[in-house]
Amino acid sequence: MKPKNFETSPQFYARIAGLLYLVIIVTGLFAEIFVRSKLIVYEDATATANNIMHSDLLWRIGISADLIMQICDLPVMIILYYLLRPVNKKLALLNLSFNLIQTAVLAANKLNLLAALFFLGDSDYLKSFNPDQLYALTYLSIKLHSYGFGVGLIFFGFVCLIEGYLIYKSQYLPKVLGVLMAIAGLCYLINSFLSMLAPQLSNFALLFPCIIAELGLTLWLIFKGVNLTNWREKLAI
Repeated sequence: MKPKNFETSPQFYARIAGLLYLVIIVTGLFAEIFVRSKLIVYEDATATANNIMHSDLLWRIGISADLIMQICDLPVMIILYYLLRPVNKKLALLNLSFNLIQTAVLAANKLNLLAALFFLGDSDYLKSFNPDQLYALTYLSIKLHSYGFGVGLIFFGFVCLIEGYLIYKSQYLPKVLGVLMAIAGLCYLINSFLSMLAPQLSNFALLFPCIIAELGLTLWLIFKGVNLTNWREKLAI
């Protein structure tokens, strides 16, 4: 009897994706809630700059947490492609493409947070600027990061929409997760476009359904995985 190859089981990959997705959620929330929201004083460049200068290491830890999130995103997107391709290979590939663009944009966007540190350094070339100018440049870099984050989430909004559809049609993952992911995709798109078209209407509360949907998918992948019988039936079609 041929021994079972556990490493190629979709359940194994589903649990790996779930654990990595959990790391993505935790590191992302840490960087946003416990770092940036603590140090950034909106509409006050001087206070923000002073907070960053006095918490230089915390700012760098926040950037590192973001990069860990982007690194983990790569294996997650490949595993989700593997798990969802039996439903529709072309849509799963399109989903992977949107996800790659999102991750590339968000990873490159971290340079804006590093730039904020550079403007607050003590290098000789910065002495041609007065402190207020450097504080303004620091705050501008942070604002650029905020908009860059919104741009990346536009692509992720389409990821969630496509994943939601594929999950809903899969028959080996709960339909409710597909609905929740589709709602999350709409919330990401609405909030990101509002941040550019009508910033006064953009609100972090719009992203609350996204947290619920992604956490729900994460926990399901970890503790339940996929219905193997239905997954193999779809794969054989």
